[in-house]
Amino acid sequence: MTSVYSPGSLVHARGRDWVVLPETTDALLVARPLGGGDDEVAGILRGVEDIAPATFPPPATAEAGNAVSAGLLRTALRVGFRATAGPFRSLAGLAVEPRPYQLVPLLMALRQETVRLLIADDVGIGKTIEASLIAAELLAQGSAAGLTVLCSPALAEQWQEELASKFHIDAELVLPSTVKRLNRNAVLADDESIFHYYRHTVVSTDFIKSPTRMKEFIQSCPDLVIVDEAHTCVADGSTSGNRTQRYNLVRELAANKDRHLLLVTATPHSGKNEGFHNLIGLLDPALPGLDLDDPKGRDELARFMVQRRRGDIRKYLDEETKFPSDRETHEERYYLTDDYRKLFRQVLAYARETVHDASGGQLRQRVRYWSILALLRALASSPKAAAATLQTRAKSMDSETPEEADRIGRATVLDMAEDEAAESIDVIPGADDLDDDDQSERARLLRFAKQASALTGKGDAKLTKLTDVVQGLLADGYDPIVFCRFIDTAEYVADHLRKTLGKTAEVGCVTGTLPPSERETRIAELSAIEGRHVLVATDCLSEGVNLQEAFQAVVHYDLAWNPTRHEQREGRVDRFGQPADTVRAVTIIGADNLIDEVVMRVLIRKHEEIRKSLGVSVPVPNSSNQVVEALMEELMSSPSESWQQLPLDGFGAGDLHAEWESSAAKERQSRTKFAQVGIKPDEVARELAEVRASLGSSGEIEAFTREALDALGASITEQEDGFTAVTATLPSGLRDTLPPGQAQPLPFNRVLPVPRRHAHLDRTDPSVGAIARYVLDAALDRSVSWPTSNRPSRCGVMRTAAVQRRTTLLLVRFRLHLELPAKGGKRLLVAEEARVLAFRGKPAAPEWLPQEEVETLLTAKPSGNVASDIARDDLDRLLALETRVDQNDEEQTWPRLMWDLRTALDAEAHAMAERLRESHARARAASRQSGISRISATPNTPADLLGVYVYVPVPSGVTK
Repeated sequence: MTSVYSPGSLVHARGRDWVVLPETTDALLVARPLGGGDDEVAGILRGVEDIAPATFPPPATAEAGNAVSAGLLRTALRVGFRATAGPFRSLAGLAVEPRPYQLVPLLMALRQETVRLLIADDVGIGKTIEASLIAAELLAQGSAAGLTVLCSPALAEQWQEELASKFHIDAELVLPSTVKRLNRNAVLADDESIFHYYRHTVVSTDFIKSPTRMKEFIQSCPDLVIVDEAHTCVADGSTSGNRTQRYNLVRELAANKDRHLLLVTATPHSGKNEGFHNLIGLLDPALPGLDLDDPKGRDELARFMVQRRRGDIRKYLDEETKFPSDRETHEERYYLTDDYRKLFRQVLAYARETVHDASGGQLRQRVRYWSILALLRALASSPKAAAATLQTRAKSMDSETPEEADRIGRATVLDMAEDEAAESIDVIPGADDLDDDDQSERARLLRFAKQASALTGKGDAKLTKLTDVVQGLLADGYDPIVFCRFIDTAEYVADHLRKTLGKTAEVGCVTGTLPPSERETRIAELSAIEGRHVLVATDCLSEGVNLQEAFQAVVHYDLAWNPTRHEQREGRVDRFGQPADTVRAVTIIGADNLIDEVVMRVLIRKHEEIRKSLGVSVPVPNSSNQVVEALMEELMSSPSESWQQLPLDGFGAGDLHAEWESSAAKERQSRTKFAQVGIKPDEVARELAEVRASLGSSGEIEAFTREALDALGASITEQEDGFTAVTATLPSGLRDTLPPGQAQPLPFNRVLPVPRRHAHLDRTDPSVGAIARYVLDAALDRSVSWPTSNRPSRCGVMRTAAVQRRTTLLLVRFRLHLELPAKGGKRLLVAEEARVLAFRGKPAAPEWLPQEEVETLLTAKPSGNVASDIARDDLDRLLALETRVDQNDEEQTWPRLMWDLRTALDAEAHAMAERLRESHARARAASRQSGISRISATPNTPADLLGVYVYVPVPSGVTK
C-alpha cells in the first residue's frame, strides 16, 4: 500500500530529507529539499524510489555550544525560507526586496477579485517591479495560471531578464525572430498555439497586433496580462493605424472580464481626455463616465489607479528611498568652422533651389523635401552621417503617392512618438532621390559628400566641443553617456574619443546594429572594467536599459526632435538605483546651426521649463511635428540665414506652446486629482510588519551578517553606511559561494542603491544568502569547516545576568498548509516560519515569555562560564528521547522536552495558522471578494524543534 504524504510533511529519499509540496500526485511525489530553494524542487517516483517518513532530528547534546547561536540560526533560517507564513505567498521566493511604497499596488490588486490596475508612477520609481510583484503573487496564490507581458521589442529582453532574475518567472520571448523556434519546440494539438504550450511569455505588441496573429493570440492568451507603455495602446482621436491596432488588441483582451490586466505607463494622460478615457475604460467600461471633479468619482477611480511622483514616496513609512536630489542641465554652444559653415550654406542653397522645383509633380516634390531635410539633419549631426546620407538612397523614393512619401519621410527623418518609428530609430534616412539618368545632380551630391568627409576630425568644431565636455565631466567624477541620432555619428564619435581620451577612460559604443542582448553584454563588459567609462550610444538605449549603476551623466550630442526622447535619455541615469546624489545632462548646440535653433526654441527649452515647474515631464502635443515641419519648410524657403527672423507664431509655435501649457496644467491638476488614496500608510505598515516578522527586519539581517562574519574569522571595519569585511580569511567553502568579482574587502551597505561589487544588507542579497546557507550547513553538519570556537550549535547553556530565573529558549520551525480559492478550484500551498519562544521554570509548568522579552533575551551576553559536563547533563535531561503514546494513540519517540511542551506548541501552531488565514482573508474582505469562506490554514504538527538554549542566572553574591 502506498503511503499518503500530506503537503508540508517530511520524507526521506535519495539520502536526504524533503518537504512534500502540494503538486504531489499518486504517482509522483513533488518535494523541496529541507532548507533548499525552489530551484532544487524535484519529482520522486512513488513505488520506484525508496521513500520513507522522516522526522527532524533533535539537537545533539554532545555538540552543545552557548546560547548565542539562537539568533544566528533563526535569521539564517529566515533568509533561506522560500514560502513564509506572512501575508504574501511570493515575497520569500523573490530575489528582490520591494521598497515599502511598492507594496501599495500589490495591496490594491489583492482587493480586487479580477485585478484591473493602472500603475502610473513617475519615471524611475519602479513600475516594472510593482507590476511583476503583483504577477508573482497572483501566480503563487493560484489566482492566475499564466502570464503574458505585451511590450515593445526593444524592451522584451529586459522584461524577460527582470522576471527571471528577480521573480523566478521563466518567460519565453515571442518575437519575429523567435516564433519559428517556439513553434518547432512546442508539442501542440491541431487547435492549439504556442500560448497554450508556453505558460509565461513576453510578446512584442507590434508583432502580435496584426489581424492574422491577433485572433489566435486572443483565443489562447493567459489569464494575466501586463501591458507596458500602455499609453501607446489607446486611440486618442489623432493617432496612427499602428496605435489603433494596438488598441483593438488590448480592448479585445480586456473584454474578458475574468482576465487580470495591469496597465503600466508613466504618462497616462497627455492632455487629451479621449486617450485617458479609453485607457481607464480598459479597466472598467464604467470608469470613463465618472465625474472626476466629484470626490466620489475620484475615490472610485483610485481603486483602479495608482500615480505617484518621487516626492510622494521619497520618504514613506519613515523609510527613505534614495533618488538623485538634482538633475543639473545646461547647454554648451559651438560655432561651425569656416569650411563646415560653407558646406552648410551650399546645402541650404541646394535645398531652397530644389524644394520648390515643381517639375515631376507633387510626389516628386515631397520626396525631394524629405530627402533635403534628411540631409540637413545628418549634416547637423556629423560629417560622417552627412556623407553616408548623401550616398544612401532615400527611403521615400519607393512612395507611390505624396501622402505615402510624407508618412515614410516623417517616420525616417523626424523623431516620432516611440510607437511610430522604432525600427528606424538610428538608421541613416538617405538623401539620394535622383533617377539613374540624372548624373549631373548626382555628381553634385557626391561633391557634397566629399566635402563632408574632408571635415571629419579637425574640421568638426562640434566634436572638439564634445571632447571638452566629456573631459570636464570625467574630471568632476561623472561617467557620461553620449547620445547620438545616427549609427554613423556614434561610431565616428566613439572612435574619436578613444583616440583623444587614451587611458583616461574606457570608451564603449552601442548602436542598433547590435541585437538587444548583445547591447546589454557590451554595457556590462564596459562597466566591469576598472576606472572611468564613457558610453557612446544611439537612441536604441534611450529606453529599456538601466544604466544608472555605472553612469551619472548624459550628453545630448545630437538633439532629439521629440523632447520625450530627451527625457528618456536622461531617465537612463536619473532614476532609483543611481548612487550619485546629483546627475548631469549637457546639450550640445550649434550656435550658428539653424536646425538646432529651431528645435531648441520650439521644443527642448519649453519641455525643460515645464519639467522643472511641474516636477515631471509632460509629453509634447501631437501638433509639434506639424510646427517643426512648417518651420523647416520656411527655413528651406526663406532667403534669410538668421533664425531670429523666422516668425515662430506665424507657423504655430505659439499655439503649440499654449497647448503644451494647457496639458501641463491638466497634468498638475491630475496629479492631485488621481493621487493614490485607496490604501492608507497604516495598512501598508501592518502588512509590512507581518512580512518582516516572517522574513526578518533589515536590522536583524545586519546583526546576523555582522555576527556570522565575525564568528567566521572575518576582520570587520565600521563604515558610515554599514561595514566592510575581509573575505580572504573566510573558509574556502564559503568563499567559493560568494558572488565572483566582489570588492575586497567586501562592503556591506545599509541603504540602496549600492555601488557595483558591493553587498546590500537584505535577505535577497547573494552574499547574505551565501553566509546564511553556510551557517545552517555548519549547524547541521559538523564536518563543515568553522575556523573559530563560536560555531553555531543547536543547543547550549549560558550563564547570564539577563535572567533572574532559569529560562529556556526554543528555536522552532512551523509548517502550515494553506488553502486558497483559485480559478477552477483551490490552491494548496505550504508555508514555513521560524519562531523563537521562551519560558521560565520547568517544562512541565512553563511560564511563557511575551515576544518582546524573547527578543531581548536573544541579545543577552554571557556573565560566567558553565562547565561543559554540567551543561551536557542539563541538556540531556531536556533532550533525552522517550517513546510514549500520543493523543492519537500512536506510539512516538520524541525528546522529553517535546512531550512536556507538545500541547503548548500545537496551540501556538494553530494560532499561527489562524493569523495566516486572517491575513489572506483581510485583503479579500476589503473588497467583499468571494471565496473568503474557502480560505483555510492548518498546521503540520508536531513542529520541528531546531534549537534548545538554556539561560541560567548568576548566583547571588557572585560579581557579574
